[in-house]
Amino acid sequence: MGIFGRKTTDTAESAGTATATAVNPDLAALTGDYTIDPAHSTIGFVARHAMVTNVKGKFNDFEGTLHLDGGDPAKSTASLDVKMDSIDTGSADRDGHLKSADFFKTDEFPAMTFRSTKAEALGGDNYRITGDLEILGTTRQLTIDLEFNGAAKDPFGNERVGFEGKAEILRSEWGLTWNAALETGGVLVSDKIKLNFDISAIKNAG
Repeated sequence: MGIFGRKTTDTAESAGTATATAVNPDLAALTGDYTIDPAHSTIGFVARHAMVTNVKGKFNDFEGTLHLDGGDPAKSTASLDVKMDSIDTGSADRDGHLKSADFFKTDEFPAMTFRSTKAEALGGDNYRITGDLEILGTTRQLTIDLEFNGAAKDPFGNERVGFEGKAEILRSEWGLTWNAALETGGVLVSDKIKLNFDISAIKNAG
C-alpha cells in the first residue's frame, strides 16, 4: 500500500497557457513505517438481508501496520489483525448470532488477518493491494482498491496518511455458508459481502 502519485495542479493566469500537472516532489519524505490508528479508522462491511435491504457492520477492535515506499509502490506492505468478537452491527442479538458457530465461531477463531503480498500504483491517487485474508482458518486471496486521501501533521505532531479502500468477497469461499431460505424465494443473507476501509495511520518515530 503506498503514497506514490499525489498530484498538485498549477493553473496559469495568462490566457493561452495550458494547465500543468506535476507529481508532488515530497513523496519520498512519506516513505516509512506506520501504525494504523483505530480511533480514527473503520473496518466495515455490508451484507444484503432478505434480498431487500443492506445491513452494515464494523469491527471495533483491530490493529495494523503499513510500510509505505514513496519511490517504489511494489515495496509497500500492509498487515491487519481484527478481533472477531468486536463485531458490531447495531443489534446485540444479531452480533451474538454472528459470533456463534453458525458464522465466525469466535471462541475457536478469535481473529481475522490480512497480510499483503503485492502492491500496485494505478495512476493518480489510485492503488491496489493484494494479499492473504484468513477467516475461520481458511486463507484466500483478497484484492483491495484504494484511494490515497492525503498526508498531514496533526496538532499533536503526528505525521498521518489516509486511505479509503473497498473490496468484495463471497463469504462461502471462507466457509461462511449458514443461510435460511425465504418463502418468496432467495435467501436471508447474501453470499456477496462488500468490505470498506477508512484508514488513518501514524508514522512511527525514527
